[in-house]
Amino acid sequence: MNKIKVLIVDDSAVVRQTMKDVLESDPHIEVIAVAPDPFVAAEKIRKAVPDVITLDVEMPRMDGITFLRKIMGQHPIPVVICSSLAGRGSDTALKALEYGAVEIIEKPRIGTKQFLEESKVRICDVIKAAASVTTKRLSERAAPVAPKLTADVILDKPLSHAMVQTTEKVVVVGASTGGTEALRVFLEALPLDSPGTLIVQHMPEHFTAAFAQRLNAICKVTIKEAEDNDTVIPGRVLIAPGNHHLLLKRSGARYYVEVKDGPLVSRHRPSVDVLFRSAARYAGKNAVGVIMTGMGDDGAKGMLEMKQAGAHTIAQDEKSCVVFGMPKEAIKLGGVDHVTSLELLAGVVLARCRS
Repeated sequence: MNKIKVLIVDDSAVVRQTMKDVLESDPHIEVIAVAPDPFVAAEKIRKAVPDVITLDVEMPRMDGITFLRKIMGQHPIPVVICSSLAGRGSDTALKALEYGAVEIIEKPRIGTKQFLEESKVRICDVIKAAASVTTKRLSERAAPVAPKLTADVILDKPLSHAMVQTTEKVVVVGASTGGTEALRVFLEALPLDSPGTLIVQHMPEHFTAAFAQRLNAICKVTIKEAEDNDTVIPGRVLIAPGNHHLLLKRSGARYYVEVKDGPLVSRHRPSVDVLFRSAARYAGKNAVGVIMTGMGDDGAKGMLEMKQAGAHTIAQDEKSCVVFGMPKEAIKLGGVDHVTSLELLAGVVLARCRS
């Protein structure tokens, strides 16, 4: 099996060496070059094309976002952003995702070396998943805008039956790598009176508010970052805040959300499994579950529980996914009723909500 060839681009010599040591601790990964800035990186790429690039954002001579845009416009290569721009630079990081970065590793400004070493397993997993991504030129894209725990740690395992007196539907959606663009396409197609919708998109803390604001500016439905006790109503979309789990709850006939701390579930917080299990419990057959592009298997078990509770479950198809990991795992478990393209996804969801 050929090793995954990686180019590390970062202006910090300490980060370059630490990242190299972290990646090469995995026998399936080889760092073929390092570069202190995009100009040196371009020269390295001319000599040997990597399978994956890790890229800082703040660098001398040319910033990482500009370099990313040039790469994706000329010779698309899977890029993982390794940035300390969380919070203060969240708009910049969102722009990176829109330009085609497949994932963001959020590094702290202080204690970066220790963080990278402690995050070794996740970083290597991200690189290996990124190597399987099929990248596209920007010109081909639509206009942008520890132990592996299960959802048992957030919700009790036994399912209770949801109230059946109401026919009100609720839609729950899970996405990861490639999801920022896929969600834009999906949400832009929803009409003003769409069922209340909850979304978990794997994204670092402080990024989700800006992401929701961008979507809200271009979609018919109202979109916001979820806050504890927000009501789930038609025409409203609630996006899980980064680093917090999002759960659907019910009080009588009223759906609302709980935003909750807790351990990582399926290596994620927020976790799709947590959202889907809560939908299985509190909405049952009144729920429609959607699993979209993303690496890993978060959401697969939760989707199966939704199906077993009577919900209708839908997966994005392989052709339209950036990474066909999460949908594939959900299909493999038998938790998916229907597979469809991103282009048709909104229509399928609405049809199931009316049935």
